[in-house]
Amino acid sequence: MADELFEKGLALLKDDNPLAALTCFEKAYSLKKTPALQSYLGFCIAAERGKITEALGLCNDALAHEPDNPVHYLNLGRTYLKADKKTTAIETLRKGLSFGENAEIHQLLENLGMRKKSIIPFLSRNNFLNKYLGLLLHRLKIR
Repeated sequence: MADELFEKGLALLKDDNPLAALTCFEKAYSLKKTPALQSYLGFCIAAERGKITEALGLCNDALAHEPDNPVHYLNLGRTYLKADKKTTAIETLRKGLSFGENAEIHQLLENLGMRKKSIIPFLSRNNFLNKYLGLLLHRLKIR
């Protein structure tokens, strides 16, 4: 029963209906407490109720149980985005990619506008050398 509710919640979340997914995840979580349920429940709570502290607690707890699951990093990163912590979200998403490929993480990072590292790291990103070397290398399709 809990697994069916979880699958239904995932389908609803994929169809961009986090409110209905939240109810499925809450019912499933009351029946069976798994890290995957905690993670998705945390994200839905942040998205629909705005309870960021509670959501972060659930996502971090799921991450503590399964630290090598990229999906938990995805949900934690999305929760940080709901909390307007973009830098922390990007760091979390990148860390999630280190544990395995995840198309949703790649898509989210692409939507956020992931920047490449500056050409000369000890100079600021706005330094004219970094700026124009970056443009030049981009036009030459080297970078």
